[in-house]
Amino acid sequence: MTARSRPISALTIAGSDSGGGAGIQADLKTFAAHRVHGLSAIAALTAQHTRGVTAVNVPDVGFLRAQIDACFDDFDIGAVKLGMLANAAVIEAVADALEHYRPAHVVLDPVMVSTSGARLLETSALDALRTRLIPLATLITPNLPEAELLLGQPIADLDAMHEAIARLRELGAHAVLLKGGHLPADGDVVDLFADADGGIEAIAHPRLQLEAHGTGCTLASAVAANLCLGRDLGASCAAAADYVHAALQRGYRPGNSDILVLDHFGAAPHE
Repeated sequence: MTARSRPISALTIAGSDSGGGAGIQADLKTFAAHRVHGLSAIAALTAQHTRGVTAVNVPDVGFLRAQIDACFDDFDIGAVKLGMLANAAVIEAVADALEHYRPAHVVLDPVMVSTSGARLLETSALDALRTRLIPLATLITPNLPEAELLLGQPIADLDAMHEAIARLRELGAHAVLLKGGHLPADGDVVDLFADADGGIEAIAHPRLQLEAHGTGCTLASAVAANLCLGRDLGASCAAAADYVHAALQRGYRPGNSDILVLDHFGAAPHE
């Protein structure tokens, strides 16, 4: 196989979920479901299941950089997805690598709190996330609690989501996909996509009455996969939201809790 015939790869830099529902494991399943070759650099190890996170271990940042260097040294990387980056040192190391390699697309899922409520980002790392990573990202994909932590203000309704997008773009975000699933509403789940020019488009899906694990990881990874497939950013976000909704509809419960895990391959796009 020649260099020209190599497939485009997607790289996830995130945390490992030992329960297989979120993090690196969800990212790689999402890439595979989209028929995109998946690469990984593990930024954190979690002891985790469907009921919560019981322990976190953060590898040496030198080893993290070695993983990233190895991936860029041998693969044609079309997009990088960023997930759980537990502390400021990890964020600085990832930002340094991105500034060095300058990948075409960076999708930042600012993971801060797990579904079970466990804090996955040290408070001291918030400033590094704001100042180093957000300006490097093609797209950021916060949910409402994450956006509230980034901005230091509550987001209580759709109007507040519009205001939050404006403030996130003031932080240097080039484009934003703000996820509205945490709004207390009986109707559709509405996510807002704001492009680099500030235009805003609503992406709506019927609300599903269930609790799930790994939706944020999967959404960001699906955006990255679609970018690798050549779709533009808006189309990638819409396709990714459709994919997550389909994966939720087909989800299953592998653990002893009521938390649902997404069916990545049952929802795989067929083209």
